[in-house]
Amino acid sequence: MRHKISGRKLQRKTGHRHAMLRNMAAALIKHEQIMTTLPKAKEMRPYIEKLITLAKRGGLSNRRLAMSRLQDETQLKKLFDILAERYSDREGGYSRVIKAGYRASDAAQMAIIELVDRDEDAKGQDSGPVMTCRPVRHAGADRDALRPLPRCRVQGAVPVQRNREC
Repeated sequence: MRHKISGRKLQRKTGHRHAMLRNMAAALIKHEQIMTTLPKAKEMRPYIEKLITLAKRGGLSNRRLAMSRLQDETQLKKLFDILAERYSDREGGYSRVIKAGYRASDAAQMAIIELVDRDEDAKGQDSGPVMTCRPVRHAGADRDALRPLPRCRVQGAVPVQRNREC
């Protein structure tokens, strides 16, 4: 029997589950809205709310506790500077989970987890390099056998591999 056992295992080992929650918490703090599966979103809500409560209390020990759970200095700074100030008058309920239908590939229930009173401009902010693909002619032994191969280009960076599939 599972008396007094809380939390979902999400079909992952402990280290993987903690790393996943840590990464999702950093993404939620950064973008203030993310889309994930419903069980992950429900598991994420108390995790992020406890982090925001630590930030509201402030202090060096709470900052160190939050850093041990978050492992991201830029998001920790945003958590303690911006989000703690934003939710200073709120007693709890800093996030909400909205059901978002079913995923087409495996019919998993999807949900949007977002921070209440979120900043609309933070969504999609600094999500990484923009990938664009274009065909490149490959010169083989035969001139008539020229065939296009996809090659990825990262804007603002030099590609590591040539002729890599997108």
